[in-house]
Amino acid sequence: MKQIYDRNYPVTSILLIITSLVFALMFLFYGFQYSSTEALSYFGAVRGYTIQETPMEFWRVFAAIFVHIGLEHFVVNMLTLYFLGRQIEDIFGPWKFLLLYLMSGVMGNLFVVYFSPNSLAAGASTSLFGLFASVVVLRYATQNYYLQQLGQSYMSLLAVNLIMSFIPGISLSGHLGGLVGGALGAVILPVSGERNAFISKSQRFLALVAYLGLAAILIFMTFQRPIF
Repeated sequence: MKQIYDRNYPVTSILLIITSLVFALMFLFYGFQYSSTEALSYFGAVRGYTIQETPMEFWRVFAAIFVHIGLEHFVVNMLTLYFLGRQIEDIFGPWKFLLLYLMSGVMGNLFVVYFSPNSLAAGASTSLFGLFASVVVLRYATQNYYLQQLGQSYMSLLAVNLIMSFIPGISLSGHLGGLVGGALGAVILPVSGERNAFISKSQRFLALVAYLGLAAILIFMTFQRPIF
């Protein structure tokens, strides 16, 4: 159990466990059809038109973060979460890291709902893009040399992953939304133990207003458009 749950990184461990349990349940319920449209829809993959037709399905914007489309998708994202999550959890602390992860994932899925309404999307990559973006923002928002160097190195990784998002079958809108959510989250949430940040309380408040406002606009516009 100690190897599965690391008390030094409780949130990263819990996210890995929950996502792995969801993947295992998908296989248990559907066998080798675990990545079928039916299986993905049942476990919470997000599709804009579905939510537009049935607002009670809005829970998918949250649930889709923990659902993955195939073994490769699952393994790549879980390896990334294992290494990246521990770093970000160290930087922000457990609870703010959890909030950042969910804020990024939800914003990414709201982008999918509005900009790619006919796509069935799922995965932790919306949240992971937000984590990458948060560290890049910290490069310019802190005097901490370690965070500045980390942000510089993550800028290259973020650029490469954005380019790869143009590959067919990958949700560009979800990745962009996660990036926006993570960037705003990095401004909203103070870094654990960092007292030399360049971000003021008023800037944090404005970033919070921007996040909530953007989310509200995307939701409103989703329910105003015609369904094709």
